[in-house]
Order: sequence, then C-alpha cells, then structure tokens
Amino acid sequence: MLKCRFCRFPALHTIKTFVKISIVVPVYNEADNIIPLLDEIVVAMRLAEAYEIIYVDDGSNDRTADVLAQALQDVGALRVIRHQHSCGQSTAIHTGIKAANYPLIATLDGDGQNDPADIPRLYQAFMRQRQAMSNLAMVAGWRNKRHDSAWRLFSSKVANTVRAALLGDKTPDSGCGLKLFSRDAFLDLPYFDHMHRFLPALILRAGGQVISEPVNHRSRVNGYSKYGTLDRLGVGITDLLGVIWLQKRAKIAEVKEIEHR
Repeated sequence: MLKCRFCRFPALHTIKTFVKISIVVPVYNEADNIIPLLDEIVVAMRLAEAYEIIYVDDGSNDRTADVLAQALQDVGALRVIRHQHSCGQSTAIHTGIKAANYPLIATLDGDGQNDPADIPRLYQAFMRQRQAMSNLAMVAGWRNKRHDSAWRLFSSKVANTVRAALLGDKTPDSGCGLKLFSRDAFLDLPYFDHMHRFLPALILRAGGQVISEPVNHRSRVNGYSKYGTLDRLGVGITDLLGVIWLQKRAKIAEVKEIEHR
C-alpha cells in the first residue's frame, strides 16, 4: 500500500471499533486517483468490525477499469461494479448502495478531495447524536475550509444559500460528497438523476433528521473536475424546482402496529 500523501489520520486513535459499513465511491475517468484514495480508505477503516468498499465505475473511458481490476487482486474488501455507459453520479451512487451489504453507508467522491479519515468521525457523530435524535438518518459532511478556485467557492456559496432558503434543509454544504447515512433511509427516497445534490432535503422530507459535521477538504492532485459551473447551474434549477414540488406533496404517516390480545 502507498503512504498517504495528504494526512496522518489524527482521528483514528480516538475511535472505538465501529459496526459494519459500506463505503460507496462513484468514479468517472479517475484512474490516477483510485489507488491513493483506496489506500487511505483501507487505513481509515482498520478499526471497523467489517466493511466493504464499493467502487462504481460510471462507464469510464480511461484506464479506470484496468486500475480497478488490478486493485481487486490486492484489496480483499474491494468490490467493483461497472456501468456499460455513463449514467451520472446519482445513478452510480444508487447502484452502489443497492448492491451494499451493510446497514450504514458512507459515500465520498473519487477525486481524492474528500478525506477518508473523516469517516470514523462521522460515524462517531452519528452514534453520539442519535441518542438524542431518534430519527437521525444522515450526517452530512461540511467543507467549511474548501480548497477550490475563487469562482467555484463563490458559485457554491450562492448555490448553497439559494438551496437552503428554498428547501429549508439547514445544511450548509449539501454538495459535499462525504456523507454517512442509513441504507434503508436512502432506498426509501424517490430516485431521480442528480438527487445526490439534495439528499439532506430528501431525508428531511421523508421524516428523517440530518446533522452536519465539518470535514477536511483537499486540493485535487490528479485529473480535473468532470462538471462545470454552468453544467451544474442548468440542471440545478430544474432539479431544485422538482424537489420543491416533492416537498409540497410529502405526507408523513404516524404508524402504530396493533398487537394481538
């Protein structure tokens, strides 16, 4: 395994062994980032009772498939699923979560900008807070110190402000790829393309609770972003209107099972 180039995993010594968890990583043309990130995930998960790493190759046309095929020989916890053609990040995430074996899911982007060392901290926050929040379903990462261009920082701030005002999700960074949540809660959500950008709002709509936790954010070392600002803006407006429509039509039933006398 390669030595981590980004961090020294300061949180690991404070985390007790945690339960079974599936880590889902969607990738599209990220061949140079796969091995460094995979090595970091393995180190971050060393205290897990059991875990699996599910890489979903969203129809990449670079060396991603070859790198993942070789990694399968070296990492026993790794599973690889491949889309025959690119379907988008939300579909890749959905594919990975449907295939997951464990009740808790952690997602992170495949570009190396999310820090896997934060996964144990998100788990610790989830376990600590759910004692007071019975419907807690998600801990969302919050990149409060981002390493992006000035334009991207500005556009993300505007997008998060508008989204939070219209959806009321009280999530400072809905677009952060690093999240930890219940698999069942996710699979109960309505599925649509680009849904990954609105997961906190969708969880709240379904009656779940969401908290945000600051996470590390790193500069991209290899490759380039596959999504431009104008691309996200174009689909984002349509999707935002769709989520508002879903919110207005949500009904949360209070269910009580009647027992036999």
